[in-house]
Amino acid sequence: MKRFVGALAVASMLAMGLAACGDDDKKDDKKGDATPTQSGGAPAPRLDGTTVTVAAVWTGDEQAAFKKVLADFEKRTGAKTEFVPTGDSASTFLGQRVEGGAPPDVAFLAQPGVLQQFAQKGWIKPVAADVQQSVQANFAAQWQKLGSYQDKLYGVYYKGANKSLVWYNAKVFETAGAGEAKTWDDLLKTAGLVSDSGTPPFAIGGADGWVLTDWFENIYLSQAGPEKYDQLAKHQIPWTDPSVKAALETLAQVFGKSDWFPGGTGGALQTEFPKSVPQVFGDSPKAGMIAGADFIGTNILKDTKAKIGTDAKFFGFPAVGTGKAPVVTGGDVAVAMKDTPGSQAFLKYLASPEAAKVWAEQGGYLSPNKNLDVAAYKDEATRGIAKNLIGAGDDFRFDLSDQAPAAFGGTKGEGEWRDLQDFLRNPGDVAGAQSKLEADAAKAYTGG
Repeated sequence: MKRFVGALAVASMLAMGLAACGDDDKKDDKKGDATPTQSGGAPAPRLDGTTVTVAAVWTGDEQAAFKKVLADFEKRTGAKTEFVPTGDSASTFLGQRVEGGAPPDVAFLAQPGVLQQFAQKGWIKPVAADVQQSVQANFAAQWQKLGSYQDKLYGVYYKGANKSLVWYNAKVFETAGAGEAKTWDDLLKTAGLVSDSGTPPFAIGGADGWVLTDWFENIYLSQAGPEKYDQLAKHQIPWTDPSVKAALETLAQVFGKSDWFPGGTGGALQTEFPKSVPQVFGDSPKAGMIAGADFIGTNILKDTKAKIGTDAKFFGFPAVGTGKAPVVTGGDVAVAMKDTPGSQAFLKYLASPEAAKVWAEQGGYLSPNKNLDVAAYKDEATRGIAKNLIGAGDDFRFDLSDQAPAAFGGTKGEGEWRDLQDFLRNPGDVAGAQSKLEADAAKAYTGG
C-alpha cells in the first residue's frame, strides 16, 4: 500500500481557526421522534443488540473522525460498533484474523488487488441487493468496477484520494511570470519560465520510487487513454508497447533536464518525498512546483509555514497531447468479511451521501460519492480537489502500480520503482527502460 494515510488531513488543518458553522445544531434538531434514515431517505434497519466490528488502518485524527461516522451509524440503527486497528499491514492482519476464525464484520482495504485476492479466497462476501442499489445510485461505474470481482460487487469505496495535482509556490510563479498549466505544452512553458527566473521548476522525491510511478501514470492515462491504461494495469499489453514508449518519451521532456531539479538529477534521486515538499514551500524555495496528490497539502502545513490558497496553490495535472486531463486515484474500500445484517447495513450506510457528509464536515477526507454536496467540505481547496475527482466521471483510473503485484508495483528498490529511478538517471534510454519494465512485470505477474 502506498502513502494514503493522512490523505487530505490538510482539510481539517485548514479548518482550524474558522468559526463554527452550527451544522451540529442543525443535525440535532432532527432527533425528535423522526425515524432515522440512511441512503436516500430509506428507513435504517433497527439493529439493537447487534455489535458490528470494523477494521481499518486509520490512526490519530483520521481514526477520531471515523469514529464519529460509526457513532452516526449507531444513532441511526441502534447497533453498537467496535473499531479494530489493523496496523499498516492490513492484508496480513486480516488474513491472520481469518485463519484464527475471528474476522471482523467489515474491513477497509486500500488496494483493488487485495479485494480481488480476498474474494477469490472466499474471505469476503458479496454485497446485498439493497447495498448494490445504493452503490449504483451514488457512485460512478468505475468505482463499482473497482469494488467488484467476477462481476459481483463486494465493496463500497468510502474514502478517496486525488493523485493528479500540481502544487506550486505562488511567489515563485509570480516572479517568473508563470501561470497554471492546462496542457502538457503549457506545463513545459511554465517550467521554462520558472527555470529562466533562476529557480529549478520541479521538486521530485526520486528516492521514493512511487513518486516516479505517479508521474508516469498521469502521463500514460492522459496520452494513451483509459482502455490502454486498464490493459497495462492487467499486463494484457507489454511494457514494450508503443504507448509506453510514447509516455516515457513525454516523461523524458522533464526527466531529461537535470537543471530543472534542485541538485540536478542526482539530487532528485537522493531526495525522499517528505523532503521534496519543503523544497517548494520552505522559507527559501529551491523549486517552483511539485506534482502529486491531495496529501501534499498535509506536508505543506506540517513541514512549512506556507498557507494553502495564498502561498501554496494547485492545479490539475495537465492534459497530454490530444488526451483529457488525467485523474488518477487511490482509495479505501469497505468489504463484508461476515455476511450478517449488521455488516450489510453498515455497507449500505457507507454508500450513502449522509455517511460521507459526517467525515467531510470534519475535514481530512475526500469522498468518491457523486451525490455528496461539495458544500459539506469546509474550505475551497478541498472543494476544488473534490470537484476534480467527481468531475472525471468514469474516466478516472486507480493508481496503476497499486493494481500490480507488489513485487512489481509496490516494493522499494525493485520492479517499477527501481526501473523508473534508472530511467530518471538515464532518460535517453527509452528502449532500455521498456525492456527492464517488461522483464520485471512478466516475472511478477506470473509469480516468478
